[in-house]
Amino acid sequence: MKKTILASLALLALSWSANAQRVKGSDTVLPLSQKIAEQYMKQNRSATISVTGGGSGVGISALLAGTTEIAQASRRIKFDEKQKLQEGGKSAKEVIIAYDALAVVVHPGNKADRLTREQLEGIFTGKIKNWKEVGGEDLKIVPYSRETSSGTYEFFKESVLKNKNYMNGIMSMPATGAIVQSVSQTKGAIGYIGLAYLNKDVKPVRISYDKGKTFTAPTIENAKNKSYPVVRPLYYYYEAKSTTALKPFVDYVLSADGQKIVSEVGFIPVK
Repeated sequence: MKKTILASLALLALSWSANAQRVKGSDTVLPLSQKIAEQYMKQNRSATISVTGGGSGVGISALLAGTTEIAQASRRIKFDEKQKLQEGGKSAKEVIIAYDALAVVVHPGNKADRLTREQLEGIFTGKIKNWKEVGGEDLKIVPYSRETSSGTYEFFKESVLKNKNYMNGIMSMPATGAIVQSVSQTKGAIGYIGLAYLNKDVKPVRISYDKGKTFTAPTIENAKNKSYPVVRPLYYYYEAKSTTALKPFVDYVLSADGQKIVSEVGFIPVK
């Protein structure tokens, strides 16, 4: 009897661990993963999926450490991260689950409503310090950035700053929500956030990548028709050995139902 109970408990634990999955990483992807996991668990009662943020780098480090099954990322895995995984006997599988437009936001009371890429580079590298230099009022510019472990930080540096360094002493925020809150409370503030985080508390500015000839607003429609220039893929990374166990959830993310949630949350579907 005792052996039967122990065997049953062991099978139960094995079944639970097979169906329990952790998703960790990018704060940009966080609301999407949370919503999809919620719907997936409703349809699959035996599944348990926990979703946490912390930044793309944190998620990939957790994948390396074996403390997450899926790393969610708003930037591509780096060469040195791939190497560390290989050294640990692991191989990462990459899946693009959605696309995101990165919005530059200011305080709603800020008169500035358009900026060129060159002006943004000047602001975030510290060369442009006052809004009057870019058509605004005489007001000190207060730039907010994500912290260095963030994929959004990396992507903004690569795409907008053309790999130039952020200004010394820039205000670094631990999460996207903190940027929204800080910009909404500081009239001279400027920051960048994923499109899904855009709300009435901040004002998006139109961006030009052709030196001021055309300025485009960050919207899903403009991202889809490729007229908005700051668009990036969003990723899931997981160990190749775990493909079979993770396939049902990953397939759901890429399914019509999953991609419908992508649109509902405020991202651009893959298909």
